[in-house]
Amino acid sequence: MPERSPRRRGRGAAATLAAVALVGAAALTGCSSDGGTEAPGARSPSPTPAWDASPASVAAVGDSITRGFDACSVLADCPEVSWATGTDSGVRSLAVRLLGASKAASHSWNHAVSGARIAQLREQMALAAKEKPGLVTVMIGANDACRDSVRLMTPVADFRASFEASMRQLRASAPKSQVYVSSVPDLKRLWSTGRENPLGKQIWKLGICRSMLGDADDMGAAAVARRDAVLERVVAYNDALRDVCARDELCRYDGGAVFDYRFTGAQLSEWDWFHPGRDGQARLAEIAYREVTAAGRP
Repeated sequence: MPERSPRRRGRGAAATLAAVALVGAAALTGCSSDGGTEAPGARSPSPTPAWDASPASVAAVGDSITRGFDACSVLADCPEVSWATGTDSGVRSLAVRLLGASKAASHSWNHAVSGARIAQLREQMALAAKEKPGLVTVMIGANDACRDSVRLMTPVADFRASFEASMRQLRASAPKSQVYVSSVPDLKRLWSTGRENPLGKQIWKLGICRSMLGDADDMGAAAVARRDAVLERVVAYNDALRDVCARDELCRYDGGAVFDYRFTGAQLSEWDWFHPGRDGQARLAEIAYREVTAAGRP
């Protein structure tokens, strides 16, 4: 037979080398030629931790909503009706629904502070971490948008950075605690509902959330733009909460469930028509329980 040309010999050698490379790659990745079982000794990716829908304890961090502010009496906290850790039988807090009434009293802690903004969350997380809770609930952000003016609202970048720092603070001492993050309520919808009550609007004049509630009946262009700016900022805060939470395997965001919830007048405080009353707290507890116990997430 005639001798092959050097060019054809080069092609054959290249094909042989390619085949050897493919076999070697298959061995290194633990794949058989038919995509089957992993080779002995090969390392698998670490499995994602399973979400525990029945945590043994609950710690709450956040602001006045989690403290039950104005739910029982005017200008006062009422933690017993807190959606997260309260003991009120009419509310049936998340802790009561998860742990039962007797255990909730001894295995839940409320570290939220009325008036708190995201910058104060890191300190609350440090307190929550000391209990090594099975679940930490987070509801924060309303006060970052509720300022005396739009100009004073917390910048989104600062909000995100503070939440990241707060999660790092928790993880430093409680790496196995699960985290449920509530979205910030729709403040514009609360304004729309609360302004139907003349007494509520009088209370608003004392200075509650001026960026949204100030001049409640003013429908001029400037007032509308101001309220829209607050709404836009709340949406951006919720995006930040969602994104930061998504990077933590043991964190679950509510998907905007609280933001989307349409509170009625009967579910708002009878003193300020802005904070959730007992009925509103119960609705928040229902949402949280549904999200925490849902299968197939995060």
